[in-house]
Amino acid sequence: MGAGTVPGRGGPAGANLGALRSHNTALVLGLLRDAGAQGVSRLELAERTGLTPQAVSKITARLREEGLAAEAGRRASTGGKPRTVLRLVPEAGHAVGVHLDRDELRVVLADLDGAVVRERRADLDLGAGAEAVLGAVGDVVEELVRDGLGPGAQEPAGAGTLLGVGVALPGPLDHARGVLHRVTGFPEWDGFPLRDALGERLGVPVVVDKDTNAAALGLAVGGESGSFAYLHLGTGLGAGLVIGGRVHRGARTGAGEFGHQVVQLDGPLCECGDRGCVEALCLAAVGRGEVAEAARVLGVAAANLVGLLDIDVVLLGGRTVAAAPGAFAAGVGEVVEARARREGARGESVPVRVAPRGERVVAEGAAQLLLAPVFGRGDA
Repeated sequence: MGAGTVPGRGGPAGANLGALRSHNTALVLGLLRDAGAQGVSRLELAERTGLTPQAVSKITARLREEGLAAEAGRRASTGGKPRTVLRLVPEAGHAVGVHLDRDELRVVLADLDGAVVRERRADLDLGAGAEAVLGAVGDVVEELVRDGLGPGAQEPAGAGTLLGVGVALPGPLDHARGVLHRVTGFPEWDGFPLRDALGERLGVPVVVDKDTNAAALGLAVGGESGSFAYLHLGTGLGAGLVIGGRVHRGARTGAGEFGHQVVQLDGPLCECGDRGCVEALCLAAVGRGEVAEAARVLGVAAANLVGLLDIDVVLLGGRTVAAAPGAFAAGVGEVVEARARREGARGESVPVRVAPRGERVVAEGAAQLLLAPVFGRGDA
């Protein structure tokens, strides 16, 4: 694994992720990360992965050479000599997570454990055009990497090697190709190849996904289990869906366009061109200062989703929710519970709670678009 400078630029070059993303290496790295500072022995790695001890030895030797793993002491054995214990070296690699919102840019630098070591926030106008937006993103990313990693990021296998940049923004978009579709309110972005354009500017691998999908991935990697919906209410409204532990994007990567379900026929016009969308109704209530009404509207839509997918939990996030977390959690939860009672659902109703990590949840999830596959998690 190595990094160097971009020809003609001062920014960091991306790492070669081919070896890291091999299946067996990802299994080993995932167990090393799960073990934390106490570490895990090679024998335990072999037992848990099903790999031969020889294969584990080769993988761990390569990881140690690349600075990704290190000895964490020795552990007593039931027979024979004590076992050497290995641990992950979190600072050996980093990923940048970018939350590109309609009016704000939030960027984080995360280590291999997903811990945020640097963060930047700036105002942004998504309608300013591709050149201006890419320039703003590029400047903030390069400054963050330079301040956070220093000159070591420029050396082969140096501590702080940059794996790449994950970008999360409002959809719809083509996740596989990194191409935007008609972002609500910003039709000029339709068809723009954001992944390739930003990758060319920064000289590092770039992955692009919807803000809600990135957040859902980050929450799943962070320990949220089962099937859940992450509802993001900020400048717009969308959903990230995790079904059976995997982010559900749909056949055309369009799943989760939650804000544009019609809940009021012939209702107010939405920026998408339809009428009575839950996003338009909810944001209108927020604009009037009627938080309880906004929560009620969001609750109706959430109850529809719960009834359709039979998920385990509903998580709420986004800056609008962050401004009144208790009111939204209570209001949405009340509607979901009332629907469950009317339908005679057995057991307790689906819980509704505010997602952890606050307004950083999307940016941290964007970093996981790069990190999760390295550890054999997620489907980014």
